[in-house]
Amino acid sequence: MREIEIETEERKVRIREKLNSIGVQILRAARDELYFSMRFLDVALSSFVYEMNADVSPVGTDGRTIFFHPQQLGGLYRENRILVNRAYLHMTLHCIFRHPAKENVDLRYWNLSCDIAAEHIIDGCDLRPVRFSRSLLRRETYRKLEQEKKVLNAERIYRQLSDWQLEEKELSALEEEFYVDDHRFWVNQIPGKQPDPELNRKWKDIDEKMETDLETFSKEAAEKSGDFLGQLKVENRERHDYREFLRKFSVLGEELRPDPDTFDYGFYSYGLSLYGNMPLIEPQETREVKKIADFVIVIDTSMSVSGEPVKNFLEETYSVLREQDSFFRKVNIHIIQCDEKVHSDVKITGREELDDYMEHFQLYGEGGTDFRPAFTYVEELIAQGEFDDLKGLIYFTDGFGIYPQKMPRYKTAFVFLEEDYRDADVPPWAIRLILREEDLKQGV
Repeated sequence: MREIEIETEERKVRIREKLNSIGVQILRAARDELYFSMRFLDVALSSFVYEMNADVSPVGTDGRTIFFHPQQLGGLYRENRILVNRAYLHMTLHCIFRHPAKENVDLRYWNLSCDIAAEHIIDGCDLRPVRFSRSLLRRETYRKLEQEKKVLNAERIYRQLSDWQLEEKELSALEEEFYVDDHRFWVNQIPGKQPDPELNRKWKDIDEKMETDLETFSKEAAEKSGDFLGQLKVENRERHDYREFLRKFSVLGEELRPDPDTFDYGFYSYGLSLYGNMPLIEPQETREVKKIADFVIVIDTSMSVSGEPVKNFLEETYSVLREQDSFFRKVNIHIIQCDEKVHSDVKITGREELDDYMEHFQLYGEGGTDFRPAFTYVEELIAQGEFDDLKGLIYFTDGFGIYPQKMPRYKTAFVFLEEDYRDADVPPWAIRLILREEDLKQGV
């Protein structure tokens, strides 16, 4: 009996090893076929180890390992090996765009958005290893999502799906249509698990290298890769905390207020208890703090910039400026509207004026875009002694205009909305700040 049990166990081990070997061979074959058609994916495709897992359906990844269900993966391969190729590329795209680490989202909608984003890229690739017919539901979903004519990354799809207010039946149909891989291994699906900075850096390095390779690839290869390059550029743009960015334009100044860091409360309290109302150490009456003093905001009011994003930008800036401890007792902020010429300049010296400006906000202009007049105008203000120490200018624009060639004496940033941004020829002396639409709604 003991010998039979041992033989049975050994047989099970051999079967598992056989199944594991077949699964690994299938995945390696998919990797190799993808590589020969998309050589810019070489590092990404080779970044995984493979592990058999009877719980996954049919495959899934955590960014390091591709887990596979042996029977389901084998069934997918027998049905059509292109389905395995697509699944491998699908998981790779999730990792390249760091979909598994996104936090503070509705997981059901986020999972669907990530799957649609990956499938949209794959369906846009005119390459034999991944070419597959699209269903009517898939074509119609793409048509609706593409109406805004913007790159369909997961974040944008997530916002659009949320706006659609889908019924349960519609949502389930989309989930079934775009389901490819199991997301159970994603860090954002596991309660309490924190993203791995090292893993994130690894995939960030990979996709930045891919972007470079795509840009230097042949024209034919770039065309066949579909929207891959556009997606990479959107994902690789550095994200900014606008509030933190605004603090970089602050200047040191002295304010009449106690500085609690300059004395010992123990001695202070002891003096009060010993002598009544005489502390042993008095706090200094002044304190050096970072505050916004002289500041310029320029709004591009050309026809290519619409009023709603401008107002959102001003409201976000306004919310930052009106926070406690954001002002000196006196401030000097100029809000300038300019297209191909300066149309208005409103000087803000206190909260009341800022409140009034936002309440009666109105755009002037809608001509062409030329950034130079605003800089010339600011130089005139400096010459007139309008600023004591101008440290920063922020120019909110879509980037399509004529930039000044000469570097100004103050820090300058051109702020773009991600939705409107195209690789603008921003001068090397200026900061390029790209914000998402939600970045301009945090403080509203």
